[in-house]
Amino acid sequence: MDPSKIKEKIGRFRILVIGRANAGKTTILQRVCNTRENPEIYNSAGEKIDPIVLMASTERGEHDIENEMVFRNNPGFVFHDSRGFEAGGESEFDKMKAFITSRSKKTKIKDQLHAIWYCIPMDEASRSFTEGEIKFFSQCDIGSIAVMVLFTKFDALYDVAYAQLKSMGKSMEEAEELAPKHAEESFAIGSQLKFLYHSKDIRRPPKRHICLPNMDKDDADCGPLIECTAGTMDNEVLRQLFVSTQQTNLELCMKYAVER
Repeated sequence: MDPSKIKEKIGRFRILVIGRANAGKTTILQRVCNTRENPEIYNSAGEKIDPIVLMASTERGEHDIENEMVFRNNPGFVFHDSRGFEAGGESEFDKMKAFITSRSKKTKIKDQLHAIWYCIPMDEASRSFTEGEIKFFSQCDIGSIAVMVLFTKFDALYDVAYAQLKSMGKSMEEAEELAPKHAEESFAIGSQLKFLYHSKDIRRPPKRHICLPNMDKDDADCGPLIECTAGTMDNEVLRQLFVSTQQTNLELCMKYAVER
């Protein structure tokens, strides 16, 4: 199907973003939508929520996963935000499960969830999975929705990699240059990924994962995230909608256009 006809029929690409506060979620969404502006928030009735009202409810600890986040620079994406489950305990987890179930039952594709990005920040030393994260990947039935883990703030591991390289006899310049690659290689064979994909505690592992360093920098590249997300989708129509909606990876648009 032609991408323009897909957009006309389905409209927007809908993503649920999960992760605790300060996981770098908003920064990543800004990069994906190629903007520095904050998103506009709409309630489930499609009414725009005043930022002052939203801030007041947030300060009271209120949070509505049904609210839609839309960036004016790319309104083709609609995002839903789920806080980390440690923030709201059982209540927050149950709301997220009910939201996924409810969206799965929607008859129109435009109202369904099309992807889930689970953000796990790596800015904690020897980061292990929290109880809430394990709970999601062991108990939450997401059906056919494409789920990806985004290891955010991955550059926090560069200091560890730098120290390891120095202890191996590398000079300061060499260690600094090699640290990013060494961090990625160490992480690829480390305990976190082994647990995520091979532990008996994880009954529903994600389809893919990606490491995202330095997303707060002006020259941050979210192209790999876009390409990886497209690769998780089995539904060709949704994949075409996603690729045609994103505006940061033109090479990917060309690639899928050639394949079609």
